[in-house]
Amino acid sequence: MSPFLAEIIGTAFLILLGNGVVANVVLNKTKGNNSGWIVITLGWGMAVFVGVYVSAAYSGAHINPAVTIALAAAEKFDWALVPAYIGAQFIGAMLGAFLVWVAYKKHFDETEDANTKLAVFCNSPAIPNVPFNLASEIIGTFALVFGVFYIAGAHINDVEVKLGSLDALPVALLVLGIGLSLGGPTGYAINPARDLGPRIMHFILPIKDKGSSGWGYSWITVVGPIVGGLLAAVIYKLIM
Repeated sequence: MSPFLAEIIGTAFLILLGNGVVANVVLNKTKGNNSGWIVITLGWGMAVFVGVYVSAAYSGAHINPAVTIALAAAEKFDWALVPAYIGAQFIGAMLGAFLVWVAYKKHFDETEDANTKLAVFCNSPAIPNVPFNLASEIIGTFALVFGVFYIAGAHINDVEVKLGSLDALPVALLVLGIGLSLGGPTGYAINPARDLGPRIMHFILPIKDKGSSGWGYSWITVVGPIVGGLLAAVIYKLIM
């Protein structure tokens, strides 16, 4: 399998299972309706596990533009490959979001609140405040990328940083921990493709009474994770 296809598949699984658990919890008349934040964070942890596991051997399981950019900044990934990886991640994210919509189409129809429908696809802040919302995404992504460097056993100066399939579980547990501990302010996008790709699908898809796609907030879930990932790469490189 090519790295490009692996990133599409890995990210598609990430969003299918991650956004899928949100749909199960928040949309009306589902089997998991109102089952709560613990279910969402656990579901996202399992989504990361599957996404990493299926793609690690072929692409290194970035499945996140912030991770790809951070690795390139740490001189452990070729900048020339960054556009293709990010393109694949967005394709996968949009595909996963489309499949969630198909699976839950009737439940979208049964849900009246437009913000609830939007929440299935992308993030929004619990308390809107640009500086603090941005800081939340920076901190969460810093924790993710910094943790991934250690999980992968990376040595920035002399060893390639690349996740293997056996790293899927600790990465999943790391994301679970981030969700439980740091997810409250913004819903922990910590991944530009995870938020922006599905947000584009929310805009495109014929969702009944869907309302706004929240474009005014969308830049925070792109800029914050990229900044957080870059900070993690710089600090890890300095201390190692």
